Amino acid sequence: MALMTTQQKLIDSARYLIQTRGYNGFSYADVAEEVQVRKASIHHHFPAKSDLARAVLEQSRAIIVEQTRTLGGGAFDPEEQLRMYTGYWEKCIADASAPFCVAGMLASELPTLPTDLAQDVRAHFRDLSNWLEIVLTRGAQLGRFELQGSARQEAEVFMAMVYGAMLAARAYGDPTVFGDIVASGLKRLTPTGAR
Repeated sequence: MALMTTQQKLIDSARYLIQTRGYNGFSYADVAEEVQVRKASIHHHFPAKSDLARAVLEQSRAIIVEQTRTLGGGAFDPEEQLRMYTGYWEKCIADASAPFCVAGMLASELPTLPTDLAQDVRAHFRDLSNWLEIVLTRGAQLGRFELQGSARQEAEVFMAMVYGAMLAARAYGDPTVFGDIVASGLKRLTPTGAR
């Protein structure tokens, strides 16, 4: 088992703090306390707080970009892809390991974010939307999904549904709300004759 680097510990700490408090709700002092390092050590790895937040976001984006690349390589089950994506968040919300998406939290603070971080947040959503568009297009081609609009529009609707479900689960203090909303959203994609 490989030891986690200090840099990765800082990123993981910042990820959790952003997920639970938002960008404006934490400081280097919070990260230093959690990771048990001096603030100077954090500045060594990440000169500015936005650099640390960008590193957190970059890890999330890298996963989406890799998944998109994998999809482009051949056959895949579009329903399974959507269920894996929503299932990941359902588990994270239920066990509080990732109670809200980092990009979602950062997007809610967009007007107050440094420009470079705001650009990365927007890029994250573009990457996610592109991935969803590929999955939905393939599902429609296979007759597994019935789209109400273009695949691009449906990707945006699906993404909004997932983030809205996260928000509703948080607002109600009930993780099961997420699963209920997502199940309804997935059912909406099912062809009319198969419902």
